Amino acid sequence: MQKQVKIGIYEKALPKHISWEERCRYAEDLGFDFIEMSIDETDARLSRLDWSIDERSSFMNTVLHSGVQVPSICLSAHRRFPFGSRDPSIRKHALEIIRKAVKLASDTGIRTVQLAGYDVYYEESSPETVRWFIDGLADALEHAAQEQVMLSMEMMDYEFMNSVEKFLSLREQLPSPWFGLYPDVGNLSAWGRNLDEELEMGMEYITCIHLKDTLAVTETFPGKFKEVPFGNGCVDFSHVFLKLKELGYQGPFLMEMWTETSSDPIGDIRSAKQWILQQMDPKGYASREEQGVKQYG
Repeated sequence: MQKQVKIGIYEKALPKHISWEERCRYAEDLGFDFIEMSIDETDARLSRLDWSIDERSSFMNTVLHSGVQVPSICLSAHRRFPFGSRDPSIRKHALEIIRKAVKLASDTGIRTVQLAGYDVYYEESSPETVRWFIDGLADALEHAAQEQVMLSMEMMDYEFMNSVEKFLSLREQLPSPWFGLYPDVGNLSAWGRNLDEELEMGMEYITCIHLKDTLAVTETFPGKFKEVPFGNGCVDFSHVFLKLKELGYQGPFLMEMWTETSSDPIGDIRSAKQWILQQMDPKGYASREEQGVKQYG
């Protein structure tokens, strides 16, 4: 018997300059269950952290009256303002960002804030940047616990946090029930990780799984971690779904795409979703609209 699972779409896959009402309508018409909000390092998306009560209320009402959910935030703003920065003013701002993100989530019913596993991004890593990162994350987890919001670490395109084993090592130092795992099968595959072992190790902490294709890192190639069309990369999706079924995974999947500036983002998403369903359904998973995606417009 097939298990029904929820499949979501990343906000950056949808057209960029549209309202939340339009985003929700696009996602519903394409057969998705949820959208993952992006709060990245741009000033425009960072401004969401300072939404007024009226803006938060309007967002909630829009989502509640749509056919989809917004259960998670992809908080990649810490690339620009990392916990581990050598600049104390940036470290302070990193803490302000996570506290505001947790409060935004708490206010609007968002349950998970996905963290980017960078101690630093635009600076050189060192033992000090790692220590500051851990200190900042400890503070973040305290606030998350108070607001009952899950913080979930993604496996990255960056060696600092590119395996489940590294996440588990970090979690030993920060054993909070509000600290989860958000594996990206594309990133793990690109780094040459054994996905069977990675998924088995992290299974009890997984809050959601990123579906994305990538090109593998080699001695002469740095890998490609974004904008690789599904089916053209190194991820064995068929095996991934088979393994997850074997492990009893019943959580959601998030299709991570960056097509908001595409000439035909809806067509790109539709094709990608149909391809994913072909890999998924024979392995015992079914989406809400298992047999198809509405033809849009």
